[in-house]
This record gives sequence, C-alpha cells and structure tokens, in this order.
Amino acid sequence: MSIAEEIAKYVHSVGYSDIDSETVQNAKRRIIDTVGCAIGAAKEPPIRIAMKTLQDTKGSYYSTILGTGRKVDPYSAAFVNGSMSRYFDYMDTYDSKEFSHPSDNIMPIMAVAEAEHKGGKDIILGTVLAYEIQSRLCDAANLWKRGWDHVIYGLVSVSAAASRVMGLDVAQTTQAINISLNSHLTMRQLRAGELSMWKAPAFSNSARNAIFSAMLARNGMTGPAPVFEGEMGFWKEVSGRFTIDFKKFGNRRNRFKLNESALKYFPAEMRSQTAITAALELGGRIGSIDQIAGVEIGTSEAGYKVIGRGKEKWDPKTKETADHSLPYVVAAALMDHKVDADTFKERRFRDRRTLQFMKRIKVREVPEFTRLFNMGGTTNPSDIRIKLGDGGILYEKVIYSRGHPENPMSDEEIEQKFYGLAKMQISEAKSGRILNKLWQLERVGRARELFGVMKW
Repeated sequence: MSIAEEIAKYVHSVGYSDIDSETVQNAKRRIIDTVGCAIGAAKEPPIRIAMKTLQDTKGSYYSTILGTGRKVDPYSAAFVNGSMSRYFDYMDTYDSKEFSHPSDNIMPIMAVAEAEHKGGKDIILGTVLAYEIQSRLCDAANLWKRGWDHVIYGLVSVSAAASRVMGLDVAQTTQAINISLNSHLTMRQLRAGELSMWKAPAFSNSARNAIFSAMLARNGMTGPAPVFEGEMGFWKEVSGRFTIDFKKFGNRRNRFKLNESALKYFPAEMRSQTAITAALELGGRIGSIDQIAGVEIGTSEAGYKVIGRGKEKWDPKTKETADHSLPYVVAAALMDHKVDADTFKERRFRDRRTLQFMKRIKVREVPEFTRLFNMGGTTNPSDIRIKLGDGGILYEKVIYSRGHPENPMSDEEIEQKFYGLAKMQISEAKSGRILNKLWQLERVGRARELFGVMKW
C-alpha cells in the first residue's frame, strides 16, 4: 500500500469519538489562538490585496471571509482567512526534522466545514487529523535543507483532512493527495534573504490548492501515483526516501500529535521565543542600552541559519524580515521591554537608534542547543550574554518558551492573547461572544452559525 493510500486509510479510521477530552480541549485552545491571530490581521496589506482578488459566489455552496460576511468558494476563503491567521507570525509551531505551523490547517478546515454544512465536531476532527499528518511528515523528512519549504506538507495534511470533512471515500482521498502533492511545490526561497508579503499566504496557497484537489477527486479526477514512491515522485525529486510508522499515529490508543505543538507568547519566529524571554529578563536589570557594550545571542543551528545570519537580519526592510530577525527582536526587547504587534511596524524596525544598537549584537550557534533542538519536541533554547561598558557581564538562558508543552500557557493567557489581538478590529464584548462560542465548539451544529458570530 502506498503512503498516500495509508494516509487516506488513516483519516477514515478516526472519528470524533476517538479523540480524548484533553486533545479536544487542546484543539479548541489552538483554534481560539488561530482565530484571534486572524481577527487582528484582518486589515493588513497582504489581506487587503487578497480580498481585492476574490470573486463572490452565489448559491448554497460557499464559505465566509472572516469578519465580512462575504461569500466565496471554500478554497478562496481558506486562502484569505488562512493568510490572516499567519500574518503576525503568532501561530503555533511544531518542529522536528522539518519546521511547521500546524495551526495553518485550521482556517482551511473551517472553510470546508462551512461549505459542507458541517459543525464544530467536524472542525475539531479535521484539525486533529491535519495536525497528525503534517507533524508525522515533519518527523519523517527535512525539506528546508534541500531547498524546499515546509508548506509542501500542508498539501497532504489539508487535502486528506478536507477529504474527510467532505465525506470522500478512501480511494477519492488518495487521489486528492496525489493531485495536491504532485502539482504545487514551494521553494525555500520563500524564507531566504529579504522576506516578502508571500510569507503569510504561502501555506494558505497550499491549502487552496489542496481543497481544490479534493473537489476534483470527489468528481472523479485521478492523480499521479504513487506520488511519494514513484519513479519521478516526491522521494526522488524532493525529500529523499523516508519511512512512516502508521501504527504510531494518533487514535483511541495513541496520543495525538496536536498535543505536542507549541503556542507562541510573542508575535515572532518560533526560534526567537526563548531569546525574547531572556532579553526581557535582562532588560529589567539594565537602566539604558547606553550601558551595553555588546550582546551575544546563543541559539541552535536552526535558529542561527533561519533567523540569525544574513545582512538583512541586521537591517530589516520589511515586516516579514523583522519578525524573522533574531538580532532585531532581541534589540527591541531590550529597548522597549516588550515585543508585540507594534514591534513590527515599519517606523519601529527602521528606527535609526535601533539599527545602530544592533551593530553591537552577535549571534552564534551553541552545539548543546542544536543537540536539544534535534531531539525534537519544538525545543529551541537560547542564551544571551551582555557585556556592560563597565566590564560587568549579565547572562540569561531559557530552555522552554512560554507556550511550549513543557511550559504551557493557561486558558487565561490564551484568552488575554485573543482579546489583545481582537481589539484591533472588534469590541471586548464581541470578542467575549466569539470566545464563548469557540470554547463550546463541539456544541456548534453548523459552521455557518460560528461565522455568523464572527462578523463585524
């Protein structure tokens, strides 16, 4: 049996009743976190561009653009709503051999559930299945070192989970995976050099293609097979050969991977979270950055290569580069004693005093941190050593960021994050009504009822 067939078989082997209560609650936490990120970013530049590109649809088969009431096809809704949730770089993360943001799957699943007249339990089930598939693929093979981007795995997770929500059978789901994965591969140039607006929509574009692939498969379209193992397939052209133990996949007996993703406490790249925490702690001990002669940041190989090297990281010209710049976020934390959405406004990251201060910052790889990162579990330790002008040394090390499964955010913190993001668009009362509905998501009979509440 091919890998695509095994994945299709898996998603049809799990029902909502197979999901334990802890996973259901953690799924709702991540859905709330994702919706909050999306609401906050609803009017940002890439979202406005995407909205201009949409065509409204008529009839009963539609999904809603978050906040607007606009009715479009489900793959367009997945693209725009997913871009909203990704924009602030505030979503959860699962890092293994490959990096990922599995909450990128949530808005696409919600879009499909709405179009298919499905409810909250279907959203939760689709979310749990998508997390499982994407995370297991991240465990199986690294893509970024081969020049490919992690959003490729979303082609598989969304096509499979969407097929399940849509009611496709195993054979149709297999074809949806075949079509999706073969046809829409993303290069790692997406995250190299000066980063562009496309960082936010990239996964959502994969999701858009994955949903359309599932719709084609439902109507009888077949795709290239075997898409992983074939003569010119994914193994040979993209990932290299790998194995997946489907017996370990989450189900009634095995713990679901969703529980292993880490939420973000700060709106910046995941490998910067521990460094920001350390910088905020050290910043409280320093009266002024004028006292600082030099700053040295220690991180893992992944942290160094992804956000800690390249001249653009010391001179960010876009929001997307700034939130992926380790020296910038540490400088902002030391100077402002906070890192939030305002940190990534152009006037802030182009501030002359900040750019001058960043010249005193160096980044290095710490082999022990690389070893801990390579063990998996989304662990990316950091340390910061500050040399003061008077010769004194300040030092701080952080292993687990707030939001990591070993240092989890409370429900109250998740709600505070939601309110903080949502207030950019809606009232506190409206935020409360949305939160109440999302905390009771399994009781929502139709997704359209949910999107009705999420309109302003």
